[in-house]
Amino acid sequence: MEPIKVDFTKKGKSGVKDLLIPPEKAGLKIVINIILTLVVAAVLYYFMLPPMNFKAREFYMYFAIVFASYVGSAILTTRVMTKPEYIPYVKKQATVPIILIVVLGVIFGVGFLSSATIFRAKAYSRIIQVDEGADFESSVSAIKNLNDFEKVPKIDDRVAEMLADKSFGDLAALGYVSQFDLAAEYSTQINYQNRPYRVFPLQYAGFFKWFYNRDTGHPGYITVDMHTSEARFVDKNENGDPVTVKYSPSELFGRYLMRVLRFEYPTYMFGVPSFEIDDAGNPFWIVEHIDKTVGLLGGDDIAGVVMVNAVTGESTYYTIEEMRANQSHSGENLSWIDQVYSADLLIQQYNYKGRYSNGFINYYIGQEGVKATSDGWSYLAINDDVYICTGITSVTAENSVIGFLLVNQRTKEASIYEVIGASEKAAQDSAKGIVSDKNWNATFPLLLNLGGEPTYFMALTDQNAGVVKGYSMVNVRQFDQVVRSPDDNESSYIACLQEYIKKFPNVQVSLDGASEEEQPGNIQIKKSGVIADIRDVVINSNSVFFIRLEGSNTVYMVTAAKNNAVVMLNKGDTVNLVMSTDKGDHIAADIDASPEETPETQGGETTTVQDATGAAA
Repeated sequence: MEPIKVDFTKKGKSGVKDLLIPPEKAGLKIVINIILTLVVAAVLYYFMLPPMNFKAREFYMYFAIVFASYVGSAILTTRVMTKPEYIPYVKKQATVPIILIVVLGVIFGVGFLSSATIFRAKAYSRIIQVDEGADFESSVSAIKNLNDFEKVPKIDDRVAEMLADKSFGDLAALGYVSQFDLAAEYSTQINYQNRPYRVFPLQYAGFFKWFYNRDTGHPGYITVDMHTSEARFVDKNENGDPVTVKYSPSELFGRYLMRVLRFEYPTYMFGVPSFEIDDAGNPFWIVEHIDKTVGLLGGDDIAGVVMVNAVTGESTYYTIEEMRANQSHSGENLSWIDQVYSADLLIQQYNYKGRYSNGFINYYIGQEGVKATSDGWSYLAINDDVYICTGITSVTAENSVIGFLLVNQRTKEASIYEVIGASEKAAQDSAKGIVSDKNWNATFPLLLNLGGEPTYFMALTDQNAGVVKGYSMVNVRQFDQVVRSPDDNESSYIACLQEYIKKFPNVQVSLDGASEEEQPGNIQIKKSGVIADIRDVVINSNSVFFIRLEGSNTVYMVTAAKNNAVVMLNKGDTVNLVMSTDKGDHIAADIDASPEETPETQGGETTTVQDATGAAA
């Protein structure tokens, strides 16, 4: 009897199919393959944390790896690498997983094309709505007195980070030497108790630091007052309760923030968490819930936020409508949450509008009306909200702006103010130019309204420590006109502001609370009252005193060189200021009494002081 011949090379007749030779215990091996695939899926899900959402790219990657793992398991259990006779069997086992991978690939490909900017340019340009006819002077509150400056962040986030890093000495005093680092990528600029602050969470300084401190978590957080530059470590809230952060992006396993969110909201896509504190100083994580608005995979926008208590891990979801209304459906006040939209997302959305408003081809060829944001942004507090502010440039301009974009980080309310002038970088270069001998840096400019004039305000800092050495103001329209305040104090800044007013006569800073007879143009003005605050500063080798009376925000400048009676004044003294107007820029007067004739100003006695200059504080 002749032997049976089997052709494994497919060189025989075309109608002959591959001979399937199942391995021993094939059924058991299939069960093992399924179990191994489920283990891979579970482990991968735990660490990869993909959203179960067809709009998420991670979804496709996750299932592609899971299905491929079944094929890999089949190859391993059949030992097909050493037993090629099992190849037809493995191919049949891989048929369903490969079909599923192909289906996912087709869905992803169609979704990618449906979201491509080349086909959906107009849709991308409509993600953010912008009021392009906004009036700068009426929309951006004018700086009129020193109380207005309390909401002005005098430093930028780079300097704030340097200051926060220095406050780690407070942690060392509590016994946490070298245990934690600054998690600056999650810091947020907020309005806290009606003042601009940047809050910084902590992170473990390595795996072993996490291992030693995992039970207690981070002992607190760091705040930096963006107006005063004061940085401090906070370990208790306003009620004296500990604010130990146990849930954060630097945790591992069960307390890892994104894992907590994924298990609670398995279908949601999340943005980068931001760290905030409520009015009582309790720490929270505010995490964007991302939705795709263009096609299947494009056009990121915010559908809501998840608020996670950083101490307890409890989470609450709020829709975008609730956040814009500052109130939840249950009546909870949400006004303390300042960042719903991250600055990166808002900049991205406006750049879509600036590029594609006139179509995709126009962006690359004609470039008619194409605009983009400048390189960087600052934060501005208006009412109780935080806005990002950035210049708008044409795509061919580097050192000039054609306007400014202000966007509310809570509501996405956006406005453009048409102002043609210097870019932020050009203003920084001008400010650094006047202190080039000192090698100081200028912070990223903050846009202020000084008497209706758009003005860049910058702090001048040393390069290494981030210590504020002075301030500089640059007129946006005339950026070659630079004014520098040489010292880090309010009195010096008042003098700087007055110098600015003189440089631009069209800028008028009104005298807060002044009556008609006190307005510039009259011959003589008399003002009496109790001194609420008095400070001195040396300007051009002259001692200058700044006096504010009770019930008024006006600051009067008195020069000791004219009459040194002013040096005997103290807080609580009653004083008569006799002044006359001078060119409408300030109020000046002469002194009646000589030093010998001036009584000691105790017990309500009055000193008459002349040669005073009044300006809004």
